[in-house]
Amino acid sequence: MSKVSRYRFGVLLVVWSGLAQPLLAAPLNEALKPLPPVPVLDPARVELGRQLFNEPRLSVNNTLSCASCHRLASGGADNQPFSLGFNGKPVPINTPSVFNASLNFKQFWNGRSDTLQAQIEQVVISPLEMGSDWNTVVQNLSALPTYQTAFKQAYPDGITAANVQDALATYEQTLLSPNSRFDQYLLGNTEILTIQEKYGYQRFKDYGCIACHQGINIGGNMFQKFGVMGDYFKARGNPVEADLGRYLVTQDEEDRHVFKVPSLRNVAVTAPYFHDASAKTLEEAVDVMFKYQLGRNPNKEDRDLIVQFLKTLTGEWAGKPL
Repeated sequence: MSKVSRYRFGVLLVVWSGLAQPLLAAPLNEALKPLPPVPVLDPARVELGRQLFNEPRLSVNNTLSCASCHRLASGGADNQPFSLGFNGKPVPINTPSVFNASLNFKQFWNGRSDTLQAQIEQVVISPLEMGSDWNTVVQNLSALPTYQTAFKQAYPDGITAANVQDALATYEQTLLSPNSRFDQYLLGNTEILTIQEKYGYQRFKDYGCIACHQGINIGGNMFQKFGVMGDYFKARGNPVEADLGRYLVTQDEEDRHVFKVPSLRNVAVTAPYFHDASAKTLEEAVDVMFKYQLGRNPNKEDRDLIVQFLKTLTGEWAGKPL
């Protein structure tokens, strides 16, 4: 999938010689889709997962929980360039939002996990993040009567590493951010967006941003090289291991600097941007994308219109805008 997607992207560049006139009504066969409803899941497992999401005993020194870096009140990340691990040192890659992560086709920037459960398993044992091991986690949780009871209610075999991972993954499946203004637009309320925001969406499509940022999650469903139309990393300088992206997983030279395309949902509240946190604002991020992914130099008006559109992608959590 990754190689086909990359080559297909290259072909799409050919057709962008001219920009279509803006369409201000939502087309019937829209390439982007509104978020699905929150799935109906076992409430006991969801509640257990919620408790575990906020549980610092998952880390080796009882200081770090999932919620430490994935703050639900502020976009599902922590708005820091690099989150701090259990030892107080920054991790080597920017923390993505946990919102809508269940809709991604892979987890992590380099796509090394296929499921939420596998992602959770790796984070807990990572020496740069939580630094623990699953035997210790199970022992720590088993020592607490509240968890003994909660696990027995949710799982016949009680507290196991697999059940901890499953409970957390079940909870994360409920972390969707519905009711963005753009979702409401897709559902038929075409008056909810301003003229400028509608023009921004049209520019987003005309320039080809939608070639990679597509589907329900407006991204998160394919891999792409960072630097299709220019050497981003040479221009930035100071290379680090995390820049290798998918190559770290496959050792395939064609996967060097290839990353999972991030979702753009809630992008206005999840700065800074990119795996290296190099773009501090949406305007900077859009400029980088145009230069290194599209090989184009948009005028300021088009750039600003696209940014206005991106701000319509902010959804809600617990009934409040993120």
